[in-house]
Amino acid sequence: MLLEPFTVTFVVRALIGGVLLAAICALVGAWVITRGMTFLGEAMSHGMLPGVAIASILGGNLVVGAAVSAFAMAVGVGALRHSREFGRDTSIGLLFVGMLSIGVIVVSHSRSFATDLTAFLFGDVLAIGRSDLLLLGAALALVAVVSALWYRPFLALTFDPRKAKTLGLRPGLANAVMLGLLTITMAVAFSVVGTLLAFGMLIAPTAAAMLVARRLPAVMGVAFLIGAAATVLGLWISWYAATAAGATIAAVAVLLFFALLGARRIMKGTL
Repeated sequence: MLLEPFTVTFVVRALIGGVLLAAICALVGAWVITRGMTFLGEAMSHGMLPGVAIASILGGNLVVGAAVSAFAMAVGVGALRHSREFGRDTSIGLLFVGMLSIGVIVVSHSRSFATDLTAFLFGDVLAIGRSDLLLLGAALALVAVVSALWYRPFLALTFDPRKAKTLGLRPGLANAVMLGLLTITMAVAFSVVGTLLAFGMLIAPTAAAMLVARRLPAVMGVAFLIGAAATVLGLWISWYAATAAGATIAAVAVLLFFALLGARRIMKGTL
């Protein structure tokens, strides 16, 4: 009875897709948190809406639309990050609200979104098909290769950008590559848990992993295990509780973070 949900084909596909996404988010989420790019990740997840809406109206690929929109957000932030008139967070906030507003305007003028908007915002993990799994697999392979090749520049950029420049590690290019990985992650996460919950899968497992691990490779490994566990538990709970699968997965990931945080504080209080 406990394993009954995972005997159904579409649940198995959802499980595989969720695990692949957990691996992608684990590799990228560690850099996002350590570099203080959390707000940017949240802005990207919400700012994908106009790209998704326009792609849907034109009959294009929604993931591509999400990627284009997220990339536009990254380019905008990069162009404004050195502004002397206002800080980086201000530029991210303005672009975030602007992109989200455009998305809402596009949605409000399209009748076709009457039934699809919920899926766009919160995902439909149980509708993942073979093509979606291939896309997630390709994204994981790309993220893994780039992360391995750029690990040293990413590490130097995260902890000492000036030293990275001195060592010839090209921090500017490394930052652009890192933003590219974040864009890819947000775009493929959209296909699993939607635009609004993609941020949760990126941040929650990694934040939880940082409570029990110190070195970045260990953080990435633990984050993957937590993300995979959230996928399994989320799908199992949604099956029996008849809740939205994507939202349940994201909620479980956040609950696991608070559970580990509570356990850590209890242990510190007793030692």
